Amino acid sequence: MTWMKRVFLFMAVNLLVMLTISLALQMLGVGPYLSARGIDYRSLAVFCLVWGMGGAFVSLSLSRVMAKWSMGVKVRDPRSGDALVATVHDLARRAGLPAMPEVGVYDSPEPNAFATGPTRSRALVAVSTGLLESMNQAELEGVLGHEIAHIANGDMVTMTLVQGVINAFVMFLARAIAFALSRGDRDSRGMERLTVFALEMVLGVLGMIVVAWFSRLREFRADAGSARLGGREKMIGALQALQRRFEPSDSQEAYASLKIAGGRSGFLALISTHPPLADRIAALRRDR
Repeated sequence: MTWMKRVFLFMAVNLLVMLTISLALQMLGVGPYLSARGIDYRSLAVFCLVWGMGGAFVSLSLSRVMAKWSMGVKVRDPRSGDALVATVHDLARRAGLPAMPEVGVYDSPEPNAFATGPTRSRALVAVSTGLLESMNQAELEGVLGHEIAHIANGDMVTMTLVQGVINAFVMFLARAIAFALSRGDRDSRGMERLTVFALEMVLGVLGMIVVAWFSRLREFRADAGSARLGGREKMIGALQALQRRFEPSDSQEAYASLKIAGGRSGFLALISTHPPLADRIAALRRDR
């Protein structure tokens, strides 16, 4: 049932994105960018910008709802006196957030945590049962401080902007290059579409490398933010706990928020959204 729920959610969100962007294009009066006279680069630029940025921001606006529904996050009552909620809210106050984030727990044996939400005032911090069971209080505070730092730094919006701009550039360049290669020949429109598809694949991979590079920078900033909020040793301790658990094994799969990716090299290192744990620990020690 879980995978069916996620497939349905994916389809529903994409349908909403398509309807929203189509309406936006009509309201902006953007016409077709291809005509008998050739390609209208201004219309193409607006078309790609609306699709690239629009899709990213619609997904961001629905991120809290999607996380709760797809991952089964159970939000805890902020008035219940729950220790986890109290810890998150204490860190949020230290970070100067304008509103307290929602705090939730989801069932998963993998130690993981993530923060999401469209703004600093409408955020969600969620942790897995595996994380709660595998870390002591100091290590847990280090992880939670990392997630609060993401919210305080506006990383969700920043990464959405980066992804949206990259999406727009990929769409624009793929279509402009394909049109130039076809020399505007109307009889080769089928081949032009195939060229657009192939170029979007290639340029999309290059875009992934850029987005991943930005993401790794934000992870270092979030680690530093956690060190300021709760103490450097707590963040180092949390990373070392994760290092002990994952790096000795052959299974180095990334986790949804902390993205444990130690030991990656070559192309995988380029598209990894999180730096290796050893590099993150070294950066924290270097900034003493």
